[in-house]
Amino acid sequence: MEPVQTTPLADRLTALIEPSLQSMGFALVRLRLTGSQRLNLQVMTERTDGAAMSIDDCTTISRALSALLDVEDPIPNAYDLEVTSPGLDRPLIRPMDFDRFAGALAMVETRRPIDGRKRFKGRLLGRDDQGLVRVATVEGEAAIPFDDVTRAKLMPDESTIAAALRRH
Repeated sequence: MEPVQTTPLADRLTALIEPSLQSMGFALVRLRLTGSQRLNLQVMTERTDGAAMSIDDCTTISRALSALLDVEDPIPNAYDLEVTSPGLDRPLIRPMDFDRFAGALAMVETRRPIDGRKRFKGRLLGRDDQGLVRVATVEGEAAIPFDDVTRAKLMPDESTIAAALRRH
């Protein structure tokens, strides 16, 4: 999956960054380190008050995290910091994301076939009592173990776009 990465450096960065984000009213959605010659540190955040992210929010976070990372210096090489919002096609990372966005249209991909398929597009139904991610597809309801999910994201439709416009 595309979660907050779990490498020693990513774990250290998460522990360093999350408290600062929380104190500013933001939550970490995803932290991703990519690249080989010059690293790119992507910090995907969202507002904890449910309001839409703005460019000003990203700028404020970028400045605060840049200062924090300059002082702590956790990344030994040169890197670029990229602060982003999840957007309308936001990734679904944590188990609770599948409950939070129940009713939304989503695409879920799995590491192994489930009922002969690895891709499921449909309405999220949340998780059941066993923690299985449930998706209502045109073929029927699918129950997917969270640990088998390799990638999941929302698929914008009229209701998603309308909700985003109301938040602005």
